Amino acid sequence: MHFVRTHPARIYAVAVAALALVAYYVPELPSALVLGLVAAVLGTGEVVQRTEDAKTAGAGEARVTSVGPFEVGE
Repeated sequence: MHFVRTHPARIYAVAVAALALVAYYVPELPSALVLGLVAAVLGTGEVVQRTEDAKTAGAGEARVTSVGPFEVGE
C-alpha cells in the first residue's frame, strides 16, 4: 500500500497502457465494456492528478518554511 501511495502516477500509466493493449489485441471485447473502462480510467486519472498536485504543493510549502540565510524576495 505504501508503494501505491508513493507512486500513483506510475501505476496509473501501467494500467492505462495495459488497457490500451487489451483493447487493441482483443477486438471481440464489447465496446460498452471498453467504454466503461475508459470512463473509469479517466476518473482515476483525476484522482491521480489531485494526489500529485497535493504532493507538489506540500513540497513547495516545505521549501518556503526553510528559506535559509537569505530573505524571501532578495
